[in-house]
Amino acid sequence: MKFTGVYTALITPFTPGGAVDEDALKRLIEFQLKNAVDGLIPCGTTGESPTLSHDEHDRVIELTVEFVKGQVPVVAGTGSNATAEAIRLTRHARDAGADGVLLVNPYYNKPTQKGLYLHFKAIADAVDIACMLYNIKGRTAVNLETDTLVRLMHECPNITAMKEASGDLEQMKAVIARRTPQFCVLSGDDNMALRLIEAGGHGVVSVASNIVPDRMAAMIHAGLQGDFERARALEAELDPLFRVEFIETNPIPIKTALAMRGMCAEVFRLPLCELERAEHRTELARVLRSMNIIS
Repeated sequence: MKFTGVYTALITPFTPGGAVDEDALKRLIEFQLKNAVDGLIPCGTTGESPTLSHDEHDRVIELTVEFVKGQVPVVAGTGSNATAEAIRLTRHARDAGADGVLLVNPYYNKPTQKGLYLHFKAIADAVDIACMLYNIKGRTAVNLETDTLVRLMHECPNITAMKEASGDLEQMKAVIARRTPQFCVLSGDDNMALRLIEAGGHGVVSVASNIVPDRMAAMIHAGLQGDFERARALEAELDPLFRVEFIETNPIPIKTALAMRGMCAEVFRLPLCELERAEHRTELARVLRSMNIIS
């Protein structure tokens, strides 16, 4: 499959008692579907996947597939720092009906480039499902270097995309320059998405689209269509949200924003918790009001 456009990195809503809130998840997905996103990604970083049990992880993916009903692709987060666990999660996502999987760099282990190559190749070889690799050194302590990625895209035909959250536009450009024709490069940062598209990229895995899916879709689609004047104007309107959504660790601000809008409870799984600083809550609310997201 070709990964282009806006893929929302879904939050995982919890009930006040701490369980996965299945009703809220359904409402959030319906909101996404009504507002022109191109795909949904459950159980990623924004979905607090490290704190979900295996049963919860499987259930969230199953529910997402069920609620989407084939209207857009579901790309399930199935990465792990243990290769065997990532293969198990990926096989489950395939069997549950997901259209693709998102595979983050193995975290904490700090593998070499050879280890990264062997890890991703083992997962891709174990399943017949499209794989989007997820490069985010800031959370995993390792960078998937371009030579390693190019080797993987040539040897594993089902590795068809990269979510690039390295923050290094030059590295992204190097990947674009060396990609195979079917390979897509998406930004993992909302504020870099348009620059990546201008450089030949294909879209974004978005945090902001949790709460403004229509506006993110408008910006990204304008860019993909070559209308950069309109895309930049839309980006300027969205910039305050891009700045405040990382005022503390993701997904704390975006889930708080959704709670302010009444779309989920403001409940996190430890070690994540509510916004630490009162001034951050004030600033978040101010931006949301200024953008007419909340009243």
